[in-house]
Amino acid sequence: MTGRLDYRIVIEPLSEEDGGGYFATVPDLPGCMSDGETPEEAIVNVQDAILCWIEAASSLGREVPRPTRTLAAAE
Repeated sequence: MTGRLDYRIVIEPLSEEDGGGYFATVPDLPGCMSDGETPEEAIVNVQDAILCWIEAASSLGREVPRPTRTLAAAE
């Protein structure tokens, strides 16, 4: 099984109207998201969400997407 740290995580600041803090999403896992007061907390929280997402998909017999890498080469 793929490790939770292999997935790319996108962190975005939340506006004060949305409660502040940071929002973390995992593009490879539709609907997998979490938040936190700091970017670090959002990452920790979304790593738990990744594990739950993978467990739920596996228990439903659904395929778990492999992590994609979209890192640009250094010039």
